Amino acid sequence: MHIGVDATCWHNARGFGRQARGVLTGLAAIDTENRYTFLTDWPTFEPPLPAGIAPRHVAASAPSSEAAGAGGHRTLRDMWRMSRALSDPAYDTLLFPSIYTYVPVRSRARKLIFFHDAIAARYPVLALGTRRARILWRIKERLGLAQADRVITVSEYSRRALAAHFRLPIDQVGVVGEAADPIFRPLEDPRATPTLEPLDLARGRVVVYVGGFGPHKNLPHLLESFAAIAVQPGCADVRLLLVGEHRREVFYSEHARLQAQIDRLVVSDRIRFTGFLPDPDLVILLNLATVLVLPSLMEGLGLPALEAAACGCPVVATRESALPALLGEGGTYIDPHDPHALRDALMQVLESAPRRRRMAAAGLEATGRLTWERAARELLAIIREAG
Repeated sequence: MHIGVDATCWHNARGFGRQARGVLTGLAAIDTENRYTFLTDWPTFEPPLPAGIAPRHVAASAPSSEAAGAGGHRTLRDMWRMSRALSDPAYDTLLFPSIYTYVPVRSRARKLIFFHDAIAARYPVLALGTRRARILWRIKERLGLAQADRVITVSEYSRRALAAHFRLPIDQVGVVGEAADPIFRPLEDPRATPTLEPLDLARGRVVVYVGGFGPHKNLPHLLESFAAIAVQPGCADVRLLLVGEHRREVFYSEHARLQAQIDRLVVSDRIRFTGFLPDPDLVILLNLATVLVLPSLMEGLGLPALEAAACGCPVVATRESALPALLGEGGTYIDPHDPHALRDALMQVLESAPRRRRMAAAGLEATGRLTWERAARELLAIIREAG
């Protein structure tokens, strides 16, 4: 088969961009039967494409990973250009790694579309900042569902959520998992890079959050919980680092509100936004951190938690995710709606070094079973079945 891939999310630093790069690179390595063309609206690929993959550039006034953000939308002309390119009759199958960058097509090719999660469907006001954005998103979702020969998602948890919300037969939703990239691993002697040195990571215990700053991430609750912990006896050394892009963020973000909340806290000097950290810095931070926290109201999977666990970092995370099934005893899981659960779980992990060692060992064992090759084989099976 000749498979056309919407690769416009290849450059995205967020979870669905990471997932696209990981699974498609793995797919290129194992699939010797099919031919792939990656279509993008960027003139170059960074990181580079896997060997043997043909690129096809489609002109656009702005990259879709920026234009389709919270404050904008792709122009009709750009969408038409990409739709026309993907509708090329040369393609037997079309693969959209994310509904985020999907465009309707006029093609008889089989269409496989990833819906990473049901967050925007379940929490539209929290995930999309304007009424206009919510309307456009619903239209895109419905068009994608109408055109999809197969809906694909990233976890069994997300599969059940999508099937329930959209009233889909469960067997019509395929699952292709995720994994931590190989760079995320325990380091024998992790040392702060020049970027990390100002954080003074050797001083005390460090709670780390990694991700976006949208309302569904439940970060006001994290700040409240941390403030309650930080004033407890024996916790004067505990700090909170919030890792993620917030200066040039194209997605819906409440960074300004979070900063205002931090400024009102008596422990504001122990909370810091680091900005985006590239993987070589992030892997060192996760090796030096005491615990990673992911308190979201919902996660389709929760890739930062897998990356932390692969570094031997204990995880406290929402139970409204795939993480309890994937990490097992490598994590402690909380009800994100419980006002005390997050505080109590963090205290238990911070106070007990033996507990942290047990969680680290379990997390390493669990993430060792999750690889991009495994995910690629899951995707290849769906491609063959659809073809």
